Amino acid sequence: MGQPLSQAGIYLVQTLFNLYLLAIVMRFVLQLVRADFYNPISQFFVKITDPLLKPLRRLIPGYGGIDVASIVLALLVQIVGIYLILLILGVDIPNPLQPFLWSIVGFASLLLNIAFFAMIVMIILSWVAPNSRNPAVDLLRQITDPILRPVQKLIPPIGGLDLSPIFVFIAINLLEIMVVRNLAIMFRVPSGLIMGL
Repeated sequence: MGQPLSQAGIYLVQTLFNLYLLAIVMRFVLQLVRADFYNPISQFFVKITDPLLKPLRRLIPGYGGIDVASIVLALLVQIVGIYLILLILGVDIPNPLQPFLWSIVGFASLLLNIAFFAMIVMIILSWVAPNSRNPAVDLLRQITDPILRPVQKLIPPIGGLDLSPIFVFIAINLLEIMVVRNLAIMFRVPSGLIMGL
């Protein structure tokens, strides 16, 4: 009886915390790329994260155009989620620094996943709905353009074909393999505990 209840508890914690974590990181990304604040999807992320982010911003100011409070909140949410899951599993944490390090790895992985999937969706939309003015498409374009632009300057379209997404995918995968996975091994991140890993 205890096993199914534990699994249900872990599932609930992971789902709720991961959804909220995704909202925080999306807000961070949208601020980083200076996306349209008045876009209804941007407003959704603002409203869902403001209750925790506003008080934190009074303590932690931004730095160099980076919303540091969003990063701190994302790490805190992930740490609390980790502790809850380990509590449900009945596992002791020998070193309190471990959940913090695991959260950094999870944050980096989530950023790369957002970039990766935003690129995939934009490529598909460029084939099926190239001139769409949907708010979601506008936001995806605002996320992917700053990533693609430097690559497009180095590798301009050849015969009308833009090859820059291929090189961006390679770069994202290399970062995932060489940085995130190595950090996950170094910090002994348990598989399935951190979002994006």
